[in-house]
Amino acid sequence: MAPKSPSAGARPARKRLSPGSVGGNGARQNDHANGTNGAAASAASTVVAVDDVALHDLLRALRAANDGDFSVRMPGRHRNPLMADIAQAFNAMVDKNARATRELGRVGRLVGREGRMAERFTMGDARGGWAEQSGSVNGLIENLSRPTTEIARVIEAVAQGDLGQRMALTIEGQPVKGEFLRIGTAVNSMVDQLSSFADEVTRVAREVGTDGQLGGQAKVKGVSGTWKALTDSVNFLASNLTSQVRNIAQVTTAVARGDLTQKITVDARGEILELKNTINTMVDQLSTFADEVTRVAREVGTEGILGGQAEVRGEHRPGHHRGCPGRSDAEDHRRREG
Repeated sequence: MAPKSPSAGARPARKRLSPGSVGGNGARQNDHANGTNGAAASAASTVVAVDDVALHDLLRALRAANDGDFSVRMPGRHRNPLMADIAQAFNAMVDKNARATRELGRVGRLVGREGRMAERFTMGDARGGWAEQSGSVNGLIENLSRPTTEIARVIEAVAQGDLGQRMALTIEGQPVKGEFLRIGTAVNSMVDQLSSFADEVTRVAREVGTDGQLGGQAKVKGVSGTWKALTDSVNFLASNLTSQVRNIAQVTTAVARGDLTQKITVDARGEILELKNTINTMVDQLSTFADEVTRVAREVGTEGILGGQAEVRGEHRPGHHRGCPGRSDAEDHRRREG
């Protein structure tokens, strides 16, 4: 049997592909695809690394802001536009917090220490929560300044002698509360007591000193401490004056009516004591003189005992004999010589 020809129904052997063959082109295409994916992965890895650094910066800045340090800022340049926007928004927020802190310090110093009650907290074109914060701080200053201004107004009026002013316990329809109510009530009570005390002292002084109505006493309700001591002093003064003047009036009235037995017995000092002693001496001399005149008149006129002489001790009348009123010393001497 003859051997078959190679061309007769036999499959030819497969060739090895050269680098330029189709098989080689496929390999190059795979290599190109792998290179492209690697570059993309490298770029993505770079972006992820950049974002990770930015996130760490953000975390550091957030922690500083949470601790009250508003000086930390995020870098403004980023490859990622989103991180750039985040950094810009964060820095703007921290700037507002820093400005609010400085403004609070300024207002606190001017209002609290320097007493400039017209100063107010301002944040420019603040909106939302910032505007609400500004309104709350300014409302606090307003609520503190109005009662303080009222207290100062009333105290200044009292210092100028105006006791008709009172602190308003209702401001713009709202009643004051807490410590402001307690202070306002105490200030108004003080002014009430001062006014009542001044009215009573004026009334007693007018009645006793001007109208001559003795016996007046100041009556001030609810006083204590110094106010009570002052009221008691005024009443003691009025009582002493009343007792002394009434006693003097009683004795002088008795003398005018011919009663020479009355004496001033009230306790007195100073010029009132001198007046008391003078009046009592006058009454003694009047009484002695009346007794002597009565005795001589009875002896001469009734009993017929002539030659009686009235003797009044302590009488000092220039040009007259102490023992016989109406006779000069010269006349008495000539009578004795004759």
